[in-house]
Amino acid sequence: MTRSTEPRDKQPVNLDDVQRLVDALERDLAKVRTGAAGVESLREEVEALRGALSAAEPREEHVRERLHGVRSTLENVGETLYEDAFKLGDYLARIGRMLGL
Repeated sequence: MTRSTEPRDKQPVNLDDVQRLVDALERDLAKVRTGAAGVESLREEVEALRGALSAAEPREEHVRERLHGVRSTLENVGETLYEDAFKLGDYLARIGRMLGL
């Protein structure tokens, strides 16, 4: 079995997987009550990630940076989202895999 010597954090990000994640996040965020603590920050991070993906030629470093931002914000607003039955653990696990964490 051959193992990559490339650090996991530097392996390519699958932009199709990230697009599916953004779509799912946006669907779930639409269900979260307005005014919930930190949710607007998460919406802004998801929008920034969508913007990075929408570029004519998406730059992986921008997508990776935005994924880190979404992950960090999810961790910060986790309790609020959990109360709104948001799939927090699923999203954190998916982002972690995309980032090689």
